[in-house]
Amino acid sequence: MSTVSDDVPYPDATLHLGVFFQGVNHWTIWTQPESGSQIDFTSFRRMITTAERGLFDAFFLGEGLRLREARGRIHDLDIAGRPDAITQLAALAGLTSRIGLVATQNTTYNEPADLARRLSSLDVLSGGRAGWNVVTTDNAWTGENFRRGGFLDHADRYVRAEQFLHVARAMWDAWDDDAVATSAEAASWSRPGGVVPVRARTSQFAVDVTPVLPRSEQGHPVIFQAGDSAAGRDFAARNAEVIFSAHGGDFDDALAFATDIRSRLRAVGRPADDIRILPGTSIVLGDTESEAEEKRRWITSEQVTGATALNIASQIWGIDLTDRDPDGPLPEEAPVVAERTGAMGSRRWDDQVALVQRWRDVAAEQKLSLRETAAALEPQRGHTGTPASLADRFARFVRHGAVDGFNVSPIFTPDGLDDIVDRLVPELQERGVYPTEYRGTTLREHLGLRDPLTRRG
Repeated sequence: MSTVSDDVPYPDATLHLGVFFQGVNHWTIWTQPESGSQIDFTSFRRMITTAERGLFDAFFLGEGLRLREARGRIHDLDIAGRPDAITQLAALAGLTSRIGLVATQNTTYNEPADLARRLSSLDVLSGGRAGWNVVTTDNAWTGENFRRGGFLDHADRYVRAEQFLHVARAMWDAWDDDAVATSAEAASWSRPGGVVPVRARTSQFAVDVTPVLPRSEQGHPVIFQAGDSAAGRDFAARNAEVIFSAHGGDFDDALAFATDIRSRLRAVGRPADDIRILPGTSIVLGDTESEAEEKRRWITSEQVTGATALNIASQIWGIDLTDRDPDGPLPEEAPVVAERTGAMGSRRWDDQVALVQRWRDVAAEQKLSLRETAAALEPQRGHTGTPASLADRFARFVRHGAVDGFNVSPIFTPDGLDDIVDRLVPELQERGVYPTEYRGTTLREHLGLRDPLTRRG
């Protein structure tokens, strides 16, 4: 049995785990015979019940408001289908009893009175297990779905999001704690005067609504946030309760991010531990370190198909390379920096010229094809090792304050959590760094969060 030294800043900290069900994308391997459907309800049911068996805090769904496109054509290598998150989570609420239910919902293309009611409905029906991953966008191609292409300036996306949250929280606070009758002898089901109408006039909204639902057992849905810019971090410090970050692979990087967030929390008058930091990650397990590494290499080769490699290269070079041989050499052409021909909604490259040169250097040094180069340079987002070695690593991350846990992106659907629950979780529990039972019935209790920000006196 491995032990964790007591000479750490947070010797009693425990790890929180969530699962991020992404939908079709090139990180999720859907091409193997054993892979299941990405949209069939049985896949969602299988994944969430496994996560609850493993005492995961939350089941987290992404959102896609428009299919990604490349050069005017649907980009079917990436997200090609994703059921509405709140609809899925409402159905899954009845099949589970503890695990949190987190829906990604966009503040740019929703309205607060409607979305706050739907999130409150999920929260009440699930017994206080709802969460909301607040996301923003300013891009015109998504806006075309709503006849709003380009309507929101980039600088205004967090302005709108903050005003949106203000209205939503006002709606969740509108019912007094004793507004609902506790006796059949009461004169009315809801006490007269127990519900306060919400009226808001801001630069983005004009709202006049009387909320129709009381609060759930946890008060408000838990607020998640995933923005990583300076504006996004400041928004999180003012508003969020959980951050879904990209800083979970390297210990020093994760600790620097966590230290920055805690500094921003103190600057706005919140306790430094008022946010849970849960980076997204993938986990690859093996019986030995070499077996785990071999499995990781195989996974990467399956993720970066020939078509995927050509699409990534097309984005970097700024030209259409989809008719090239992925197992041939890199393109000889220079990158076209001014032309943005990548898939809509995909990653952005800060310096195309430098990145193309990086590809050329790696391909020449290691004698790699285009596809092999793409695979070699794919970001390593996750953790690879034996259950014991990863349990030790995760204990170090959480007990030194680099993270509060991880939001796991399964590589396979629907059984991508089985190894983690059956092999890694027991190792974490043996080290005393993972719970052996749920600490309550609500998502807020699982995460050890304080009362909602607007309900702290």
